[in-house]
Amino acid sequence: MNLQEKYARVILESCLKIEKDQPLFISYNKERKDFVNIVTDIAKEIGVTDIYYDEHDPYKKHELLKTLDIEGLKESGLWNKEMWNVYGRKNAAFLMLTSEMPGLMKDIDSKKMAEIVKYAQSTRKEFDDLRDKSILAWCIAAVPTEMWAKELYKEDNAVDILWDKIFDMCSIKEDNPVKVWDEKISKLKERARKLTEYQFKTLRYSSSNGTDFTIDLPKNHKWESGRQKLASGKEALVNFPTEEVFTSPDCKSAEGIVYSSKPLSYQDNIIDNFYIKFSKGKVIDFHAEVGDSILKEMINICENSDMLGEVALVPYDSPISNMKEVFLETLFDENAACHIALGDSFPECIENGPNIDKDILFNEYNMNKCDSHVDFMVGTKDLNITGITKEGKEVPIFINGNFSKEFN
Repeated sequence: MNLQEKYARVILESCLKIEKDQPLFISYNKERKDFVNIVTDIAKEIGVTDIYYDEHDPYKKHELLKTLDIEGLKESGLWNKEMWNVYGRKNAAFLMLTSEMPGLMKDIDSKKMAEIVKYAQSTRKEFDDLRDKSILAWCIAAVPTEMWAKELYKEDNAVDILWDKIFDMCSIKEDNPVKVWDEKISKLKERARKLTEYQFKTLRYSSSNGTDFTIDLPKNHKWESGRQKLASGKEALVNFPTEEVFTSPDCKSAEGIVYSSKPLSYQDNIIDNFYIKFSKGKVIDFHAEVGDSILKEMINICENSDMLGEVALVPYDSPISNMKEVFLETLFDENAACHIALGDSFPECIENGPNIDKDILFNEYNMNKCDSHVDFMVGTKDLNITGITKEGKEVPIFINGNFSKEFN
């Protein structure tokens, strides 16, 4: 079995835990049809017969974005995600194969891009609702493209180099990667349990790059790892790989300023060297040295996209961080640094949250309700994070970029 086959098998059997006769939905860049063929063969071996291929062509999308207005883009059908709803109703497993195309959309009007992204999000609300209720198994994993690999590595065999890095980050070269991930998730779950027990009222962030920021956590909040428990009792590893523990904050409480620690690839545009300032939960100021107009549209893309929906903790001394590379892919870069996210909250981060209406979560728990969710990295080697309890006790969570002894 070659490494691509091993990677595909781990995704299907360990991350998604797909079962015989369960439908499978695969979203992917057409450049990686070869890998999708491998996934298909393994899925059929398992007994999957209903597979939907959501193939997208970024170059075609770029061409249409250059030549059509918004109505024309909608009529093209390339941004209509109704089939996500159809397969959500079938209780399909969803495999989202992400493949970055850094800078491909740099010459596209940022307002037009924001408008069509907002439209696309509006066409798959039923899928999003089922996912939020922890009904669907889903997993995001990465596969390289020529453009992405060449942006990172200038060698002729750049795609092979990036594949090799992905196999390292996902422990695919290990004799038993499933066992490796079971052990890693077990440690992350224990860390999440300790953090949940404290029921911190406030988190305070500070680092030498200028980050000076506080945010409250809602009552009955829970810290989670990347392996999500589904309503069926099964579990799914939703991000592959994962190094984080995370929760959803009180979205109306953020105060202060955060500075990015890594570039952000957003909708095939690069945003870099930026800060975002908050007051009473909302963004009140921002600036990016690269991609400022894209950052503006990202922050304002839809209702409540200017408030936070996630805080996630990743030590500076972690496997992906220690590779000392920026991958221009949030799946990897967010697992190399602490990050926060503008937009939607995670219902599973509140006690019984998946069974609570999202309007109630927003109005009574201050859990953000939004059609967007964008992570960006704020972790540095000297980041300090302090948890403050309801009684006012200050507990070090991060000291100089890494977990304190209590949470390590």
